[in-house]
Amino acid sequence: MTPPAAASAACAQCPVHHAGQLVRLGVDMERWDYVVALAGNPNTGKSTVFNALTGLRQHTGNWPGKTVARAEGGFSSGGRRYKLVDLPGTYSLLSSSPDEEIARDFLVSGKPDVTVIVVDATRLERNLNLALQVLEISNRVVVCVNLVDEARRNGLEVDVRRLARDLGVPVVATAARSGEGLDELRRAMAEVATGEAVCRPRRLDRNRSRDLDRDLRRDLDQDLDSRTDELRLFLDGDLRLDLHGAVTASNYDEAARLAGRAVIRDGAPERFDWQRALDRLVTSRTFGFPVMLLLLTAVFWITIAGANVPSAMLSSLLVDRVHPWLVHGATAIGLPWWLRGLLLDGMYLSTAWVVSVMLPPMAIFFPLFTLLEDFGYLPRVAFNLDRMFQRVGAHGKQALTMTMGWGCNAAAIVSTRIIDSPRERLIAILTNNFALCNGRWPTQILIASIFIGGLVPAYLAGLFSALSVVAVAVLGVALTFATSWILSRTILKGEASTFSLELPPYRPPQILRTLYTSVIDRTLIVLWRAVVFALPAGAIIWLLSNVSLGGTSLAEHAVALLDPFGVAVGLSGIVLLAYVIAIPANEIVIPTILMLTVLVTGLHGFGPGADPGLSAGAGVLFELDSQAATAEVLRAGGFTLLVAVNLMLFSLVHNPCSTTLYTIWKETRSAKWTALSALLPLAMGFALCATVTWIWRLAAGG
Repeated sequence: MTPPAAASAACAQCPVHHAGQLVRLGVDMERWDYVVALAGNPNTGKSTVFNALTGLRQHTGNWPGKTVARAEGGFSSGGRRYKLVDLPGTYSLLSSSPDEEIARDFLVSGKPDVTVIVVDATRLERNLNLALQVLEISNRVVVCVNLVDEARRNGLEVDVRRLARDLGVPVVATAARSGEGLDELRRAMAEVATGEAVCRPRRLDRNRSRDLDRDLRRDLDQDLDSRTDELRLFLDGDLRLDLHGAVTASNYDEAARLAGRAVIRDGAPERFDWQRALDRLVTSRTFGFPVMLLLLTAVFWITIAGANVPSAMLSSLLVDRVHPWLVHGATAIGLPWWLRGLLLDGMYLSTAWVVSVMLPPMAIFFPLFTLLEDFGYLPRVAFNLDRMFQRVGAHGKQALTMTMGWGCNAAAIVSTRIIDSPRERLIAILTNNFALCNGRWPTQILIASIFIGGLVPAYLAGLFSALSVVAVAVLGVALTFATSWILSRTILKGEASTFSLELPPYRPPQILRTLYTSVIDRTLIVLWRAVVFALPAGAIIWLLSNVSLGGTSLAEHAVALLDPFGVAVGLSGIVLLAYVIAIPANEIVIPTILMLTVLVTGLHGFGPGADPGLSAGAGVLFELDSQAATAEVLRAGGFTLLVAVNLMLFSLVHNPCSTTLYTIWKETRSAKWTALSALLPLAMGFALCATVTWIWRLAAGG
């Protein structure tokens, strides 16, 4: 009879068992011959290696049961197909975060055919610590010494042959950005995968490694997705160990010794270290914040100014040309007026507005934001703001998620995955709505231009309008800090966690790659979610505006019902109803307000007028080309300076759009936190508007 331990070991080597483990980890093996895991520390150029090997044959998704993103791609070499899985960057296999758990689980339980460990040639000593840990649990390893071009600029040379002899596995030098060494890397991966290259990895204590590896695999096989904290440490006598002794001093000492043998000083480094000089500027107490504000202002200005023309072009195409053409076609085929209105004046127009207003700013902002990230500046932003967020009980990385929210709150909610602490991640999620997204900038700019700019002479109107919008954005930052402080001392009480923030070297961004990933992975995904919610919202808007009860439309009934409360807080029933039915996308708030104003007041001469049988503008979303005409409609609908100021404030502090709410639910899987993320800013918005209204009327003596 086979002993249980032997049977378990034999089962672990079975190809069927191996494939089953990969399926559990979300890897489909039907189209691939070999699976290659790509591991390494953050900022080693691992993603650049992945992109260089896979080209555009890649996609992103979440690990099964996790919100941690993974990137997968494939390539062919020598007639064989390789699936490359880019594991989250990690400093150790010690599972202290979801990212590290994912990397550890895949390497230990998934048993990839090859594990490629990417190390930074300029920081070899620190990076070899992870390599030594992986060598303890796998004998099918290739070490990729990346960034050798940067090492040469610093007067360093890595002897890969000596390092290969010391580690007992193939070692390849690469500069993935320029393509140097990639052919050798593919060849080494193929030789290890097919067994042509025999690896004899260096291990510190083979007996201890074997025992720990057996115990770890057994525990992971029992429940791959649920085991976390209990796998952190193993107790072996008086010595506390992580995976195969990774936290013992001997492991770090060995990494330092191997790096000392392999790294050769080849000439003198550059005399002027421009990276260090730049860091002194962007992280200094004196100039750090002004530089940050200037850069972010430049990004916003480029986004707003650059999006005007394409937004106008898309609006002209989708609304002014395609919509009348569709209406004419529907009339020609005899489509009933109600179905034509529901489909075209409702669902189509709302979607057209979302696309024309939302797509251009995102297509500009996300690439700019990603370029700053790839260049290495965003970690400096987190460094500058870390102390402030720590004082309010939040995480320093919330600075990055907050700035991402200025582009799109939904995308920013996804980006909170970089925060390891669940408590601090919830704080970042609940407060991200205070960052003005691109869908709210048009409302801010239009209202400020009409009502704030109109208070001063024409030559100062633009300046005063811009300053008022900046003031609202700064108020959002202040509310982020204040709300984070309150949450961290009430329902999300706890101490701010520490985290390791590595300032990566500045690197020239890969512009074409950035454009592709920004458009595909961020812009189109967020836009698709917005479109999915805009379609039914358009139908609801049309039905409310065109279905009558007692000779009055449902929208007019709703406005009359909401108007007393709206006036009490310094708004109006039209504004409140616009925010209710425009929840799928903030981009359609102004068109909805204009439509409701024309509908309620009975104004004529405004709106698209596509169907003579309908009242001009009634039940049809529209926007006017002239700012003066827009101001005329708004004032006819009861807009005053007080209502305008409160609208700007309410645009900042109100419930998130449906796309963001859906993303919050996807990330938290909690109806409680999703509801709180909607109700908290909504209550704060009403309180803020009511306070401003009370002070305004008190100052006016009424």
